[in-house]
Amino acid sequence: MEKLINLTLQVWRQKNAQDEGRFVTYEAKGISTEMSFLEMLDVVNEGLIRKGEEPIAMDHDCREGICGQCGLVINGRPHGPRDRTTTCQLHMRSFSDGDTLTIEPFRAAAFPILKDLVVNRSAFDRIIAAGGFVSVPTGCVPDANSIPVPKENADQAFDAAACIGCGACVAACPNASAMLFVSAKISQLALLPQGQPERYRRVRDMVAQMDAEEFGTCTNHGECEAACPKGVSLEHIARMNRDFIKASLTHRPPTQTGGAG
Repeated sequence: MEKLINLTLQVWRQKNAQDEGRFVTYEAKGISTEMSFLEMLDVVNEGLIRKGEEPIAMDHDCREGICGQCGLVINGRPHGPRDRTTTCQLHMRSFSDGDTLTIEPFRAAAFPILKDLVVNRSAFDRIIAAGGFVSVPTGCVPDANSIPVPKENADQAFDAAACIGCGACVAACPNASAMLFVSAKISQLALLPQGQPERYRRVRDMVAQMDAEEFGTCTNHGECEAACPKGVSLEHIARMNRDFIKASLTHRPPTQTGGAG
């Protein structure tokens, strides 16, 4: 049943990456509990625009929980209070009349703030690019059963592939580690036959890029899995660590030697 509630918002405002930023208080009145969180912010922004003020900048795209763009920290929790829910899927019925909501961007050195609630997550793109290609022949679509895959492996690969790259794991981790994201992207191929030719080069290069982006290290707090809107398992981190150790011992990059010119 629809209900109207009034809220006080403490929103992080920051003009650009060089600005210090601060929390600004806004009143959100007559908010329908059937609205999504982003729709509520749309209403607030419409009011700011009518008053000639700068609207709150925020990332969003699909609004269906699959693109990973709507990264917000709400009352200290990435994506808000509900488990396995993205910000765009979070509805205002999760809050009560008179609540004060603190809304801020994902905090991590590797996710520099661009403006207000928008952060630069291109570090994730560079990690994916470091993984390179998959050796799959082109041509007509193969028969579904031409490459048998054990169901357990298929299920685990599907769990890893569910990662939408939102960055909630980084925002939730006290070390700002990207291990859950990177391990998911590695595992979804490491568990399938198509991912085997480049398996150990892939883990070596993606971990190296993750370190180059200056994400923190994993100390097994488990906050990443708890914050993940898709419930990606910590088991993928263990698999990535095993593959990385093997890659370090048996799949080292070729040594480059120089000669006289």
